[in-house]
Amino acid sequence: MSRIDENLEFIPVRIAILTVSDTRSLEDDRSGQTLADRIEGAGHILVDRKIIRDERTEIAALLRLWIADPEIDVVISTGGTGLTGRDVTVEAHRDVYEKEIEAFGTVFTMVSMRKIGTSAVQSRATGGVAGGTYLFALPGSPGACKDAWDAILEKQLDYRHRPCNFVEILPRLDEHLRRK
Repeated sequence: MSRIDENLEFIPVRIAILTVSDTRSLEDDRSGQTLADRIEGAGHILVDRKIIRDERTEIAALLRLWIADPEIDVVISTGGTGLTGRDVTVEAHRDVYEKEIEAFGTVFTMVSMRKIGTSAVQSRATGGVAGGTYLFALPGSPGACKDAWDAILEKQLDYRHRPCNFVEILPRLDEHLRRK
């Protein structure tokens, strides 16, 4: 089953955090701070952190900017994954995905079911890949960010995690762009 192979060296990944909100600032962004604390606590590198309004084109533009940045391996957004008219983060993510990681949303729902029961159906957490960068969209609550990090991302972003992890295939995510 799932385990950490202590014989392997930990490889830190470079992560950017995006909080999607019309009302939050860095001072009161509890979800973004939850992610930042966990990312740095795990030994990864927090490269950038921004807050942006719930505007699909603005979100997608920032995602594209970060995807093009060779210093960013992973983008994690929080907020805007619900069902209301202003919740457009998932659509913005899908605007830039080359490949969607469908199982990410499924596993997140399974994790959430244990905590919040059937209310988990209201989340549209998603994950994908573009330009050699992993992208994950999480709900905007600190609890959802904790659940996603603790149950999924902490393990998948640890090179030592077995039987497999996202880090070991990171160098191959953009191999199709290098083909002749």
